Amino acid sequence: MDVEDIFDLDNILFRQRKCRSCKKTKDLITDFYRTRPNRQSMSAYSYECKECTKTRIKNSRKTDSEKSGYPDW
Repeated sequence: MDVEDIFDLDNILFRQRKCRSCKKTKDLITDFYRTRPNRQSMSAYSYECKECTKTRIKNSRKTDSEKSGYPDW
């Protein structure tokens, strides 16, 4: 049995990642969303932390006045 079969190199070496929005180093497993749930490698995680993702989505949503398609005449 080979050691590489037991342990994935990505899971051993890369446990933290730097968020590209807030520039803080955070834990990869708990603080980043998985973009590809069926993969186990480091590339399956987002480059933006969960907090920054929530803030970005909240700020980019349209308000109620922008949602109406017709002008109020």
